[in-house]
Amino acid sequence: MIVHLGQILDVLGGELVGGVREIEISRISPLETADSSSISFLSNPRYEAQMAASKAACVVVAPGMRSAAEARGVCIVAPNPYVYFAKLTQFWKAQQDGAQLTGVHPSAVVHETAMVDPTAYVGPHCVVEANAKIGAASVLRAHVVLSKGCQIGERCLLHPGVVIGADGFGFANDAGQWIKIEQLGNVRVGNDVEIGANTCIDRGALDDTIIEDGVKLDNLVQIAHNVHIGAHSVIAGNTGVAGSAKIGRNCSIGGAANILGHLSIADGTSISPTSMVTRSIHQPGLYTGIFPLQTNEQWEKNAASLKQLHTLRERIKKLEKALNAQNSNNGNS
Repeated sequence: MIVHLGQILDVLGGELVGGVREIEISRISPLETADSSSISFLSNPRYEAQMAASKAACVVVAPGMRSAAEARGVCIVAPNPYVYFAKLTQFWKAQQDGAQLTGVHPSAVVHETAMVDPTAYVGPHCVVEANAKIGAASVLRAHVVLSKGCQIGERCLLHPGVVIGADGFGFANDAGQWIKIEQLGNVRVGNDVEIGANTCIDRGALDDTIIEDGVKLDNLVQIAHNVHIGAHSVIAGNTGVAGSAKIGRNCSIGGAANILGHLSIADGTSISPTSMVTRSIHQPGLYTGIFPLQTNEQWEKNAASLKQLHTLRERIKKLEKALNAQNSNNGNS
């Protein structure tokens, strides 16, 4: 596929410097592997040397890097090169794929009471159960299950194997036997949500499980019953969120983190990968650790101390030995 810089500028904007609109682009590339038909980008000034050496036909840069980029060759100046790059990949994919698919694949099973917007797409071997709803321009890729009564908003993307509305894990113990608590709520997913492959979002026990607008979930994420995830939060792969936890808006949860049930996470909070969240977080910030959870600053200090633990122990043993010897000498005087 070949496009001209002018086509990119018409769609994404930006200021073209040192070149012409007719320059042909055949791929998007990293700076180090770009060739004379590539467009690349620089979002971190630390890689200015890579940009200077790059063979890219054009590099997207921030205003502060304009002079350096212009000295190298053709560039597009944009306020946020990384966002520009993201939008460029969308433009590129749209050019490659053509018009978005709509309708229901012949192998999919859609209940007669389900509501699927005419502009949505239900892919191969999907199952859409009774009274489920799918909003405009949303896409369900292969083998997605949308269970009874659950709702997907507009412009959502569900990758293969996603399950929306499985039963939450609820049981009551009766003399050593587990009695199932029927899960009577649904799942409501907002607009512009992306859900990665084989992620599961359980239906609520009584009230609904809620995923607000703009949330992005990675592959293999488990969202338990009655969880509420605020708008524009992102959760990386292998993370588990236990029942009735409430995650605020604009939060970032690292991969393989775990959040216990009934906790609240403040808006704007970031959780480092593999952290175990055992208490509610009321102040936004970066939190790290398994036990106990603490601010990232505290964790870094404690981690640095832990690395020196053996040395510190040996020093203490020597000090104790010297102190005991001194006390012994004082006792003999």
